[in-house]
Amino acid sequence: MSQQDVIGGIDLTDDHYVIRQSLIRNKYAVEDGSGETVLKGKQKLFKMKEDFPFTTPDGETLFRLKAKNVLDIAGSYALVDERTGDTFAVVEKEFTFFKHNYTIRSPEGDPWARIESESTVVMALKSLSDIAGLLPHTYSISGPDGRSMGTIKERFSLRDVYDVTVGDTGDAPREAIVAAACAIDALEGN
Repeated sequence: MSQQDVIGGIDLTDDHYVIRQSLIRNKYAVEDGSGETVLKGKQKLFKMKEDFPFTTPDGETLFRLKAKNVLDIAGSYALVDERTGDTFAVVEKEFTFFKHNYTIRSPEGDPWARIESESTVVMALKSLSDIAGLLPHTYSISGPDGRSMGTIKERFSLRDVYDVTVGDTGDAPREAIVAAACAIDALEGN
């Protein structure tokens, strides 16, 4: 599955993306390296189970991030292709104090990538202080063997803006990494 388009209608082959959150709610626009919007995501409000559709810029739903359980603090979220109904990746949130850890897995459960916040001290300060909560988030993306695959870095701005840099993602689809970056912002209330 390496470096191929796992979902029809989307082409995520760049090494750099910018994710911009709307100022009002958890609505995201994903821009490629040339600044063109290639994907949009919107967290549905007031749902017992998380449902997060991702669409083309024209509004055609391509895939969804769907919670497997209701109100789960250490949740498992399936990335489901809208056209086929098949799960193409699973994003698992680990329950930890003062750190955000996520694992991206194949539908069969094989680990593809790990996304984790980089500083336990900064994360602890953010949870204890509203002022420290303004500090930008930084996440590392690594493969199952520990090698670096990229980073997710929040810019210091009024609304959440993230720079997502991905290198060789191995078997992990870039769609899963980009969707996980949006979901982390929404699920963690960043």
